[in-house]
Amino acid sequence: MNAPLDSEKLAGEIRIWAVKMVHAAKASHLGGALSMADLLAVLYQHILRVKPDEPGWSGRDRFILSKGHACTSLYATLALSGFFPVSELQTYGQNGSRLMSHVSHQVPGVEFSTGSLGHGLPFACGKALAAKRRGSSERVFVMLSDGELDEGSNWEAILFAPQHRLDNLVAIIDYNKIQSLGAVAEVLELAPLAAKFQAFRWAVREVDGHNHEAIKTALGELPRQPGSPSCLIAHTIKGKGVDFMENKLLWHYKSPDDIQISEAVRQLGSLS
Repeated sequence: MNAPLDSEKLAGEIRIWAVKMVHAAKASHLGGALSMADLLAVLYQHILRVKPDEPGWSGRDRFILSKGHACTSLYATLALSGFFPVSELQTYGQNGSRLMSHVSHQVPGVEFSTGSLGHGLPFACGKALAAKRRGSSERVFVMLSDGELDEGSNWEAILFAPQHRLDNLVAIIDYNKIQSLGAVAEVLELAPLAAKFQAFRWAVREVDGHNHEAIKTALGELPRQPGSPSCLIAHTIKGKGVDFMENKLLWHYKSPDDIQISEAVRQLGSLS
């Protein structure tokens, strides 16, 4: 197993690997991978009850990445946390690799293959309800993108969860304000997002999605309200950590060229 990292260091390593993986595979979805790196780092270092050397442990918390197109950051998180060798990250997007370009349950630590948006939260509701009925202490965490909330299936699940008192369910919204073809506010405005979840009977908290202590505190106070599902709205920056990628729509789909990858890695630091 790899040596543990503190969450700030882990987030930096996640970002470096994400940009390298996308560059090597000539892939995309980098902006949203970078925006959620801090959230993943805190989850896997401080919050989730998991055993990297025993990914199928029955008592584990479940984490579902609903925004499965941004899988590079999750793959990097899992490898750096000891679920599989870090060297395997170099196979991302290659023929025959289990590290597919949308997150795959073939990878140790991945609960559910995603990428078709709007599926993660309904699936998480089912897992949380099953855990409740078994009397299990496992918790279910699901990370969604803000643009993904355009999908009606999410709002059915948002109604379902409080009806069944799923206080073992936590939805985390990576609220970076940019989706595939434009700003969220221009494509389909979500504001006031917190008020919407509260009206649907969720216990809601908003945080700076890059402040590790704030994230840790918010996710360490679960359930926020007994009998109610929890929602953490994390205000983030798309492309976080690389100045020419931050808040740029272009980096939803663009792959960095050789010059851009060198500059991105320089800004993010070095693996050595």
